[in-house]
Amino acid sequence: MNTLFCRDPWQQRRWNRVVSPARGVWLLAVLTLLGNGLAATGAEEAPGAKIYKQMCSRCHGPQGEGTAKYSYPLTGDWSLERLAAYIDRAMPEDDPDKLDAQGSRQVAEYIYQAFYSPAAYARLKPPRRELARLTARQHRQTIADLIGTFRPPVRLNQQQGLQGRYYNGRNFNPKSRLLERVDAAIDFDFGTRGPDTENAKFDPHQFTIRWEGAVLAPETGHYEFIVRTDHAARLWVNNLRQPLIDAWVKSGNETEYRERVFLLAGRFYSVRLEFSKAKQGVDDSKKNLFLKPRPAFISLQWRRPQRGTTEVISARFLRPQLVPEVAVIDVPFPPDDRSFGWERGTAISKEWEAAVLEAAIQTANYVADRIDELAGPPGGNRSQAMQRFAERFVQTAFRRPLKPEEKELYVQRQFAAAAGDDRLAIKRVVLLTLQSPRFLFPEAGELTEDYAIAARLALILWDSLPDQALLTAAAAGQLRNPEEIRRQAERMLNDPRAKAKLRDFLLTWLRADTPKELSKDPQKFPGFDATLAADLRTSLELFLEDWLERPDADLKELFLSTEVFFNRRLADFYGVPWPADAKGFQKFPFEPQHRAGVLTHPYLLALLSYSKESSPIHRGVFVGRALLGLPIRPPMDAFTPLPTELHPKLTTRQRVELQTRPAECAKCHAVMNPLGFPLEHFDAVGRFRPQDNGQPVDPSGQYETRNGQIVRFQNAQDLARFLANSPEMDQAFATQLFHYLVQQSIRAYGVDKPEQLRDFLSHNGRRWRKLVVEIAVTGALPPKSKLESPPAEKPAS
Repeated sequence: MNTLFCRDPWQQRRWNRVVSPARGVWLLAVLTLLGNGLAATGAEEAPGAKIYKQMCSRCHGPQGEGTAKYSYPLTGDWSLERLAAYIDRAMPEDDPDKLDAQGSRQVAEYIYQAFYSPAAYARLKPPRRELARLTARQHRQTIADLIGTFRPPVRLNQQQGLQGRYYNGRNFNPKSRLLERVDAAIDFDFGTRGPDTENAKFDPHQFTIRWEGAVLAPETGHYEFIVRTDHAARLWVNNLRQPLIDAWVKSGNETEYRERVFLLAGRFYSVRLEFSKAKQGVDDSKKNLFLKPRPAFISLQWRRPQRGTTEVISARFLRPQLVPEVAVIDVPFPPDDRSFGWERGTAISKEWEAAVLEAAIQTANYVADRIDELAGPPGGNRSQAMQRFAERFVQTAFRRPLKPEEKELYVQRQFAAAAGDDRLAIKRVVLLTLQSPRFLFPEAGELTEDYAIAARLALILWDSLPDQALLTAAAAGQLRNPEEIRRQAERMLNDPRAKAKLRDFLLTWLRADTPKELSKDPQKFPGFDATLAADLRTSLELFLEDWLERPDADLKELFLSTEVFFNRRLADFYGVPWPADAKGFQKFPFEPQHRAGVLTHPYLLALLSYSKESSPIHRGVFVGRALLGLPIRPPMDAFTPLPTELHPKLTTRQRVELQTRPAECAKCHAVMNPLGFPLEHFDAVGRFRPQDNGQPVDPSGQYETRNGQIVRFQNAQDLARFLANSPEMDQAFATQLFHYLVQQSIRAYGVDKPEQLRDFLSHNGRRWRKLVVEIAVTGALPPKSKLESPPAEKPAS
């Protein structure tokens, strides 16, 4: 009967493997439930269950699923003690004194164990590891690495900047080269002289410079490269065969040239910039020996994705070595599902299928155009060399060795169908491979256990394919050992792709993953403009990147540090003394008596504010949701803050307390407001202020922990110290990091997995690197049993 549902032989085999064992598991589960039910019929109902049925079920439903009156399920993360205390104090709503302390405890125990606690809810509705396709990010990264396996590996040292070669003349003649050095950034004003050197003497009328190296893309998206010069210039990015910007023959008075290119995060791309000083490309300086040299300048800038401002490309993004080309597929994919709080590749749509086809076509054309580079130059038995390339391509895409029938289908048949046209055959191979479920659904590719572990580990840390080291370990059967997985994960964390993914996670965790326009009232905050806002964003990014660069850095440092990265503009605006010899961004102590790590970083404080005033509500929601993992629900109705003009004598805190005083608001704001009030010492641009509207700021706040303990704060530093030592913050951080890396529900790996990772983080000094490795091991290992991870549905054929 199964053949009626699975006409494809590959899907038929997989369906048989899934269904047959599942029948036994299903029958065992049914018999177990029947047995439990028969046993329960003779047992006396627990006191807490009786109380719940009599007093609670009419509002919350028989299993806490909710009713028309209370639509939300009765689930949460309070401790049993706090839940019992709340019931004793406030329930039932119509008569709180109806239950004594013992009855409250009994019904709390029943609710907590039956369906309220996260673990109970997970047992009631077990989450499972879902069969997932590649997300858009994984799709692009995987294709880039798939083609990258046929190119030399990237080897870069830690030196920053671009390699510059300076020539005394209009041609790049090695004999006329006077200077070679690494320049940290390309932003020069030569004036009417030549380059500044101690020994070399340049002709101020004409000289040429070639800069080469690599540029790192910190995030995925469209980058706009800008060359500003009053003379001739050419710029290549990634593709050294064709300039991205070609202003070598100038006409008119243009001095700025812009072009966009799509780049993937965590990768270095070759860059070459050539500059020539001459008049309109014509050497006429010798016609008049008394002709005065003209000024000359050159600047290489960019505008990163979702940025409104341009900036000189900083040395931290540049390396002085060329790297191989990266295959970048810029096909727009539909957004991946983020309804669970993290990206999931579970939705299949016509738009996604169309994007997959277009990406396959683009990749096939890319490979065919560069086949001599990728498969080797012509010569010898060309057809055999092309077939070897094709076999390796398919094998790498499927993340495992090929079976004989797969070689026949994906390679031999395609070459036979191409009838001697090897380039056409390669296109057919690429198109068929990149649309195969074995490529698109990594878990559905019939991987043996070792190769499955390698595939999962690469997706967790790189969003990509296993490299040769992982595949070699898989072939040797080494990856079933958790210690070997840890060793591999430690190695993989040093790769720029892993660093880029972790950087993106931190920005997502801090709700700063999508740069927003920071528009502030120019009359109230003169000097705060788009350029300063972009500098603030860079300051936060540098703070996070500096933390990630230290393997022993711990989570506490993010909340207790009193240092910040500022440049001259930011230092002047925020009143930080600036050394006369300092350039670019530097790390400085910043108001150590007031500041506390990311919690008081000016960018986040400005992001969580209005254009004129601070917002304790936004800041409190951020602390609650992002940092403590509280399930704070959005308001039922649109929320508009009270205008300051209506209450001109009140502080921001007083206006918020006035507006959120009604009972329907107080339930949530009793949690949010006291978490936001400790940050009230900082205004809408993140500057410290002792007063608000002429009155002393009241930064006191409090928080009732999940265990029912009241913690009080006198200022932002008190709140930061609490977060730095809070098990709740540890668990929220570990859970969000797990979801971001593994892209599966954490409790599908064990109903107590969040608590286990929380304890692991605490016992290992809250070191981020150890936590990442532990998550990688957990996500890469196979399920312990089929009961823990039910089989997922079949992929689309």
